[in-house]
Amino acid sequence: MYILIALGVTAVMIYILYIRLIKLRNGTLEALSSIDVQLKKRHDLVPNILTIAKKFMEHEEGVLSKVTQMRSISGSDYDKNNPEEVAQHLEANKQLQSAMMNLFAVAENYPDLKSQETMVRAQETYEEVEGHISAARRFYNSSVTDLKNAVEILPSSIIANMLGIKAMPFFEIDEIERKPVSASDIL
Repeated sequence: MYILIALGVTAVMIYILYIRLIKLRNGTLEALSSIDVQLKKRHDLVPNILTIAKKFMEHEEGVLSKVTQMRSISGSDYDKNNPEEVAQHLEANKQLQSAMMNLFAVAENYPDLKSQETMVRAQETYEEVEGHISAARRFYNSSVTDLKNAVEILPSSIIANMLGIKAMPFFEIDEIERKPVSASDIL
């Protein structure tokens, strides 16, 4: 009788852990999808910005081609259940963001482009989308933390291993962005 009760309690505990792991994994995938929605907005906005900038920046072909290349790489499909492919996808999008910041920095040298109303609106829209990406990234990283804790802490780690549930990579900033900004470098 006590053995049956112990087996029943164990089965219920395993089932509860299973449900929790699945919820955490699905929450992380949902958060990743939220990032993808915002990255898609950025992906769709980039050609408009490039078209406007191209009219004024004929001498900056390298910058424009780098943005185009990064946009192509960052827009490719990937397996959301594969942590390595997720990490590659997130890295490609960080490189696109860096290329866009470079484009906007170079655009500062073109007064006609800076005063172009469509370029100003496009840049404002881009900055808004970047803000949404930042919020989605925070939500995703929070979900990754919860999943990572469940996957690494006993007893749920045993069940996660049996189900093949793995922790996803964090969406982190580049090392250069971690360094403090010196006003003397800018002035």
